Amino acid sequence: MHAQGCDGSILIAGASAEKTARPNAGLRGFEVIDDAKSQLEGLCPGVVSCADILALAARDAVDLSGGPSWGVPTGRRDGRISSSAEASSLPTPLDPVPTQRQKFASKGLDDHDLVTLVGAHTIGQTDCLFFQYRLYNFTSTGNSDPSINQAFLAQLQSTCPKNGDGSKRVALDKDSQFKFDVSFFKNVRDGNGILESDQRLWGDSSTRRIVENYAGSIRGLLGLRFDFEFPKAMIKMSSIEVKTGTRGEIRKICSKLN
Repeated sequence: MHAQGCDGSILIAGASAEKTARPNAGLRGFEVIDDAKSQLEGLCPGVVSCADILALAARDAVDLSGGPSWGVPTGRRDGRISSSAEASSLPTPLDPVPTQRQKFASKGLDDHDLVTLVGAHTIGQTDCLFFQYRLYNFTSTGNSDPSINQAFLAQLQSTCPKNGDGSKRVALDKDSQFKFDVSFFKNVRDGNGILESDQRLWGDSSTRRIVENYAGSIRGLLGLRFDFEFPKAMIKMSSIEVKTGTRGEIRKICSKLN
């Protein structure tokens, strides 16, 4: 979720740009977007925005990981503001469900959208830094987060030792980090969520119902359901506060303003 809507502001380089904010510390793959942009500029200069490239690349990443594909509405323009201070409105791994709910609601997204979009954690990684506190000193008394499955806790502790390297990367879905599937929801159900914010979805009755639905044991039926709901939620999110008409610009290089 971008601070000022889907306008490619995350791609801007700079000392106080959005990408330098702590919630964005784990983002990777900027060179893929830059490469797509330079190819497009060669073919049709000044036509396709970096914001559109991001939305299309997100769809392709899901499709190439065995998930659904969808028609991405295009025509966004690129924003001219990128500020790390504005990233304070982004969800963080520390957010309890009411805070997550409020942040999503402020962008017009409901509980169903929230759980569905967090399901993107079926692929990708995070840094030990973002969840290490759950393993060793959860309530400042030297214990671990009781919602972590005990067998999994030992595994995480060996991967992320107490004073180890916080930038070490760990799969967000322990079972199939390269495959877009519903195992992320099964992990949350079973106490195997990596981020505290993900695991908390099981502790709230409204979000828990949706997680249960996606993780359901009626094979095929409910798995397909996530495949059907995810594109709808992505289209909804990628339409937040888009810039069109004369607002914004079409950047020539994604990492810097024209």
